Amino acid sequence: MKHLILIAALLTSPAQADTLKLAVTTSFENAGLAEVLLPEIAADTGIDVQLLVVGTGQALRLGEAGDVDAILVHAKSAEEAFIAAGHATHRREIMHNDFVLIGPGSDPANVRGRDSATQALGAIAEAEAPFVSRGDESGTHKAEVALWQAISRDPATFGGWYKATGSGMGAALNTATGLNAYILADRATWLKHGNKGDLQLLFSGDPALFNQYAYLPVNPDRHPHVQGALAEQLETWLTSPAAAALINGYTLEGEQLFTFNAR
Repeated sequence: MKHLILIAALLTSPAQADTLKLAVTTSFENAGLAEVLLPEIAADTGIDVQLLVVGTGQALRLGEAGDVDAILVHAKSAEEAFIAAGHATHRREIMHNDFVLIGPGSDPANVRGRDSATQALGAIAEAEAPFVSRGDESGTHKAEVALWQAISRDPATFGGWYKATGSGMGAALNTATGLNAYILADRATWLKHGNKGDLQLLFSGDPALFNQYAYLPVNPDRHPHVQGALAEQLETWLTSPAAAALINGYTLEGEQLFTFNAR
């Protein structure tokens, strides 16, 4: 009888009950924050968070298909459309940093000292200076396209000076280093990046470069198999004082890489 009870317990106890699949942006992983947060999440909650590291566009598609339990991305308009379509229950802001314009130290387009990010990008386009775009529907790529649109520029019409890589942030920065080109990057990944070459941070501080990260649980009504309870538990942790201390305390070269702003 004891053996039968043990077998029944094994059959009714899901082996993956504490495993949650989370689609995250490449900038979150490239910046090294995952290495700080995941062990603490496991210690405090028992949740084994398995990351799927992709661009925001791909993360949203994984959520739409029900292939992950939650997503952590940074493209507000796309996130709101995702919720409106019923793919997520809600959107919870967690932290932010900012985008920065990186480029060669010689700064052939004279980006330094420009009044705005759009003015800086306009100068790059006028000079037809080499520019690397992620080109992957990520949050960073969406932010870049929005800046071009703000000055009535269409990257599809650009010449050979504009290089779309279709890659993550770290790989795109490597390409920019190799080409000695301009690139829009998130500050955290830039600071963490080890292959800077002659590239330097040339422009930052425009409110248009604000970069908000948000957590979206996949809708269990749409996909009953998702780990809704674990997603809720993870959200509680990500918005806790413990998470705030780790996120705000994560620094590199004396700079804070992310700012906690969950409410």
